[in-house]
Amino acid sequence: MLHFTPDEFERRRARLSAEMAERKLDAVMLFAQDSMFWLTGYDTFGFCFFQCLVVKADGEMRLLTRSADLRQARATSNIETVVVWRDRGGANPAIELRDMMDDMGLLGARVGVEWSTHGLTAANGKLVEEKLGSFAALTDASDLVPALRVIKSEAEIAYAREAARLGDEAFEAMWPLVREGADEGALLHALQGDILLKGGDYPANPFILGSGEDALLCRYKSGRRTLSAQDQLTIEWSGVKAQYHAPLMRTVIVGRPLMRHEELFAAGAEALKAVEEAMRPGQTFGDVFDAHARVMEAHDLARHRLAACGYSVGARFAPSWMDPQMFVSGNAEPIRPNMTLFAHMIIMDSDSGAAMCLGQTYLTTEGAPECLSRLPIELKATG
Repeated sequence: MLHFTPDEFERRRARLSAEMAERKLDAVMLFAQDSMFWLTGYDTFGFCFFQCLVVKADGEMRLLTRSADLRQARATSNIETVVVWRDRGGANPAIELRDMMDDMGLLGARVGVEWSTHGLTAANGKLVEEKLGSFAALTDASDLVPALRVIKSEAEIAYAREAARLGDEAFEAMWPLVREGADEGALLHALQGDILLKGGDYPANPFILGSGEDALLCRYKSGRRTLSAQDQLTIEWSGVKAQYHAPLMRTVIVGRPLMRHEELFAAGAEALKAVEEAMRPGQTFGDVFDAHARVMEAHDLARHRLAACGYSVGARFAPSWMDPQMFVSGNAEPIRPNMTLFAHMIIMDSDSGAAMCLGQTYLTTEGAPECLSRLPIELKATG
């Protein structure tokens, strides 16, 4: 059930070991599910409970998890040693993590920790500090694996391409249903159903679909409405294959576009072109954001844009498909070849009530980025 070859996983482990040596780490405690999946193939949502993959500098790995995930680890990963902590009243799995690490010879070692992850709650983090703070020298290594994951291998790029294809086809399956009287639930069903039917996965966060006033929201919320004869519909969705995401975003119009929609679309399309020009080696994530911001400001849309315009994407788990590398002002993260990056031009004009959003996933190259979607950048309307 592994999605990659043993050689691929071995290259990843070697890259991790090299970076650990550079940081003088004897081991790392991985709590992020994305890190575990990238390194071993381990695929689960069990990270909502306490679990930790400990990796030594020499490559030895041991997973501490619950009994519910023992078979999951056996079935989906290359981890050979799985230690189960037992659910019971008053259980403190940090004690069992310390005992496992003691058995690995890590007493007094310099150990990196993934503190910044949804896989380690504040409460569990306190347990780790309490039981391991005097056992080993703990240092923050939250950025270690994400920095390695941001550059994709050829095998990963193949999954990103497949995810993009699934996303394109899902939109094409949904579009014929967009009309007056259509229920938002039916549109979501078509989007997600088409992806699952064709072998894709659930996304790491819910698809965003809102019409009318809710077209100005860029988060999922509960509740549905039916489309009016004159309406706007904002959709953010993603094809997903082997947990690899290729998000897309569009605002489409039911009926005929308003003049304000046309103005906002022109600004968004121009900003997306500017972002593409900036998304090249030699530039930074901050430069990409600045290119977007300059166009928005030239169109007097500074109040209506967001403080970020995209991020890295890859294999991600709930609650978000966003990787930590973001297009924000001042981000010095360099653009390098073989990144998969999602750029979104989100314009929410609360004064007029009009929304216009454009977004797609790119593969960076030695030169201009390659858009992984074949959907055109156009102001799509039913009228």
